Amino acid sequence: MRFRLDIDMTDMTEEGQAAREIGRALRYWGGNLHHFALEPGDGSTITDSAHREIGHWRVVD
Repeated sequence: MRFRLDIDMTDMTEEGQAAREIGRALRYWGGNLHHFALEPGDGSTITDSAHREIGHWRVVD
């Protein structure tokens, strides 16, 4: 079983923006993963600070 995190940094062109947005996503989801069983099929979209979808995480076999 694997935990997969995929974030598209293509539009994060401002200096330091990628680090800020990825750090924010990791803090948010790191604190909320206890709400999931973390079984294959679990997952969610990831949004940036402007609530635009930038990726997803998934638990896969």
